[in-house]
Amino acid sequence: MGLTDTSKFLSLVLRYKPDTIGISLDEHGWANVSELIESISKTRPFDMEMLEKIVQTDNKQRYSFNEDKTFIRANQGHSIPVDVELKKAIPPEFLYHGTGEKYVASIDKTGLIPKSRLYVHLSGDEDTAVKVGSRHGKPVIYKVAAGKMERAGYAFFLSVNGVWLTKEVPKEYLIKME
Repeated sequence: MGLTDTSKFLSLVLRYKPDTIGISLDEHGWANVSELIESISKTRPFDMEMLEKIVQTDNKQRYSFNEDKTFIRANQGHSIPVDVELKKAIPPEFLYHGTGEKYVASIDKTGLIPKSRLYVHLSGDEDTAVKVGSRHGKPVIYKVAAGKMERAGYAFFLSVNGVWLTKEVPKEYLIKME
């Protein structure tokens, strides 16, 4: 198994299903690195060197170690209830959300909701939103009136890898870009 497959498996474990390898995460999403390595290495080659390489080379910066590298967690994207200690932040006037055409009717009707995740993920620039949307087919980009939302009382958080997060985006704050 290559590093990419192992990275995807690590994402599954740290964001959605730690129980698939018999480990648990603490309330802030941290996993014990020794237990993680021991459990993953039962089914595939895996060691600290591979784990460090995955963390360093992940282009989305999905993971963080604690200071002495004894614990690791996913920075966001969880479907399990964890508090990754996000810092509340004031967003720019506009943020962006990229999606695929198949989701447009639902978004136009209900706005953006987190579905299986804890938060709606937003990008600080249109280019990133296009890349995200492209993962779902032909991309559709929504411009989010984040400044207006924040002034109306909606909370925004900025994850350590630069992704903006909020609980929902009602449809009145969305502008579909053509």
